[in-house]
Amino acid sequence: MPPIAGRPVLTRYFCTQIQHFTTVMYPHLQERRIVLASQSPRRRELVAMLGLNVESIAKDVDESWPQEIEGVAVAEFVARKKAEAYRDILKPKDILITGDTVVVLGGKVLEKPRDEEDACRMLRALSGETHTVASAVAVTTLESGIQSTLDVCDVDVDELSDDFIKTYVASGSPMDKAGAYGVQDIMGLIGVTRLSGSFYTVIVIPTHCLHTFLMSVE
Repeated sequence: MPPIAGRPVLTRYFCTQIQHFTTVMYPHLQERRIVLASQSPRRRELVAMLGLNVESIAKDVDESWPQEIEGVAVAEFVARKKAEAYRDILKPKDILITGDTVVVLGGKVLEKPRDEEDACRMLRALSGETHTVASAVAVTTLESGIQSTLDVCDVDVDELSDDFIKTYVASGSPMDKAGAYGVQDIMGLIGVTRLSGSFYTVIVIPTHCLHTFLMSVE
């Protein structure tokens, strides 16, 4: 169910398999509430892989950007915009994680497809080309404000047959993803030939950047 406008949706998301990593890697965060401003299962999974227990909260946030912001810079602008939108739920010592991912081809941002026809159009444009995936992450506390960074990865895509594109789109998998594909699904298995950068940046969040921020939280 999508979030109701103006009302945050709260989910407590626990990592049970590698929970001990929180103690090992982030002992200074043990008594602090960590909020992930996302309902994305992919972001939740990657944050959980760090061993963090988070409250996953979704608000209805305007994710548009001004005309002067272009290409990969959009991701960091939106990640910071989300952080500003969620600051009102923070209490002292809380930690807020926000992020955004964009797919950029020829300087143009490819957002989530509007419909199946739009998804097919995007995949045909990506076929046989190199594009850039940019993921930003922001870590916010009331004490330190917003810290954010951007990470990019160049992605080579093989020539995609029209039959593959139609079958992939019909599966529904591309419909909730920027650029109309997921590197973690069948497109990544057989359509992506090379990554120049972090695999996790392409999925949705630069986990190495998030780790650096979390280590510096006081």
